[in-house]
Amino acid sequence: MTTPRPEPAVPASRDREILRLAVPAFLALVAEPLFLLSDAAIVGHLGSAELAGLGIAAAVLQTVIGLCVFLAYGTTGSVARHLGAGDLRGAVAQGVDGLWLALGIGSVVTVLGVASTDRLVDAFGAGAAVSDSATTYLRVAFLGTVPLLLMLAATGVLRGLQDTRTPLVVAVAGNALNVVLNLLLVYPLGLGIAGSALGSVVAQVASAGVFVLVVVRAARRTGAPLRPDLPGIRAAGRAGVPLVVRTLTLRAAIVITTYVVTLAAVSARDQEVDLATHQLAMTLWTFLAFTLDSIAIAAQALTGRLLGAGDVAGAREMTRRMVWWGAVSGVVTGLLLAGVSPWVGHLFTGDDAVTDLLVPVLVVAAIGQPVAGVVFVLDGVLIGAGDGRYLARAGLVTLAVYAPVALLLAATSAGLVAIWVAFCSVFMGARLVVLVRRARSDAWLVTGAGA
Repeated sequence: MTTPRPEPAVPASRDREILRLAVPAFLALVAEPLFLLSDAAIVGHLGSAELAGLGIAAAVLQTVIGLCVFLAYGTTGSVARHLGAGDLRGAVAQGVDGLWLALGIGSVVTVLGVASTDRLVDAFGAGAAVSDSATTYLRVAFLGTVPLLLMLAATGVLRGLQDTRTPLVVAVAGNALNVVLNLLLVYPLGLGIAGSALGSVVAQVASAGVFVLVVVRAARRTGAPLRPDLPGIRAAGRAGVPLVVRTLTLRAAIVITTYVVTLAAVSARDQEVDLATHQLAMTLWTFLAFTLDSIAIAAQALTGRLLGAGDVAGAREMTRRMVWWGAVSGVVTGLLLAGVSPWVGHLFTGDDAVTDLLVPVLVVAAIGQPVAGVVFVLDGVLIGAGDGRYLARAGLVTLAVYAPVALLLAATSAGLVAIWVAFCSVFMGARLVVLVRRARSDAWLVTGAGA
């Protein structure tokens, strides 16, 4: 009697599908924070006040732009569903609606952002030098809102069409231009921190132009309409509301963390050091988050396509495999971060107080990387499945758990390391619990072109 060989739990083809999308997405996502790190290094050598100001400005700008990430995430899932259902024209048409929505939202945000820059910065309660730098950077950076949102929407279209290579090319070229312009405008032309913001805006406009051209060409090939479709734009907006709530809770946690850092300091010098250190740590954490998010992007595109095609078993199997990839990637990034923690701070600042404090903060962030890897993957799976309403509710629960802990640390003047321990354990731990709970259920496995 012949003993049957056990079949592999996960076919190699699944890994190939994941890597085909994740690797270019990984390179594109790594490219962006790498150039953001370059911006931090350029501004950091202007002084600690400028670096701390960049941290506050980045927190505000990333919150505003982050609230609109549904333009990429929601579009990826919906476009992928139509693709899985065999409706390529409908997939591209949904993407075009997303571009028009991005243009409208971006125009409004630009006007409101420039007008309210002073009030947004003042809300952090930083010192005069830090606030002046933050205001200067933020007022210029808000001018790049429209191109940034167009880039988000176009990226979502291409990811939904299972194309992560084009966003990679545009990301590398655009961010390389950003570094060149920053170096030129900050130092030889003497524009200081304002030059860093201006260089970023010009690079964003160029990148957005390329993305829009690619989507327009895809629309012409498939016969999808380019004119504004008001019902489609409204539908895209309604579908994005839960993802806005979900993103708002995530950004609120990051802004609260920055706010707590400013309150917990016992002196002006401590505040400057803590904020500068926190900015570097958050920049590095964001870099690693983008790295881990490459698998989440593959999860969005693949989950949407499989559910659009009605393949529930395939979606389950793919989810298990991507969770494995997320956990392993988190271990690797954590080890790398811990390994470079003693010297990486010297690349960004000459302030010994900042570089010394950065080491234990990065060790804490490193320990939390495996959890982050699983969290990002499951988040991507549920976004690809169109499960935005649950993600919105889960985000509110997570924020309700984390915010009181963070504010308590501020009230007790806890140090920066303790604040980061709470961020990585309480905030990320709560996200892990709510996402695993949902992934184990069947509620998100909705099939067909519409979620």
